[in-house]
Amino acid sequence: MHHSFSAHYFNEKFEREQIEAEYSLYPIDNNEWQKANGQRVKELIDRLDGMNITFPYKQAVIPYLDCLDETANMIGAVNVIYKRVGYNTDCLGFMESIRPLLRNYDTRALVLGTGGAAKAVCYGLTKLGITPTLVSRTPKEGMLGYDELTDNVMTAHTLIVNCTPLGMLPDIDSCPPIPYEKITARHLLFDCVYNPEETLFLSKGKAQGATIHNGLDMLTGQAQAAWRIWTL
Repeated sequence: MHHSFSAHYFNEKFEREQIEAEYSLYPIDNNEWQKANGQRVKELIDRLDGMNITFPYKQAVIPYLDCLDETANMIGAVNVIYKRVGYNTDCLGFMESIRPLLRNYDTRALVLGTGGAAKAVCYGLTKLGITPTLVSRTPKEGMLGYDELTDNVMTAHTLIVNCTPLGMLPDIDSCPPIPYEKITARHLLFDCVYNPEETLFLSKGKAQGATIHNGLDMLTGQAQAAWRIWTL
């Protein structure tokens, strides 16, 4: 899971850099968040110098912060906090990971999901000159529903990014309900999930001849950016 990756990654760096610090996990149940009105998160923000925020709280945490940096403000989601200021490093991690994979015809992308990760991915795609379209089970204006992914839509969008948790361990038998039979060798499928290494989403794309890539590089990139924020 993302949580175990982060704890191992940052505690190793603290030890290597001889910094007296510890990266600990503070899991919060969604029911607990709702009942306590985010009280535990407020206490952690007050007590800790730096934090990571993960799904599904990247947007919900914003009201408890003093301010956001420019990127987090533009995206509308936070995954890093330092001294009560919110940052978004998901965007940078995603851009660094996907940039080497892009082909000159990758000009339009389908982004599956509408949460904080999807917001960061859309922002990053736009910065890379790619037009993103959000896909949701309950689409709002400007989005597509899964039942609207026609032949023409799939052909026009050669890049497909999964920003949902579908397929993440332990739920490895699930995947976004896109028409996989319409995927071709011209498609690039990117999954923000990295555990398992090859999700069902990626496996179905690979079977159609598509190029696939998981979220490990994105995760590492956002962690490196968070480290720079915390240690500068």
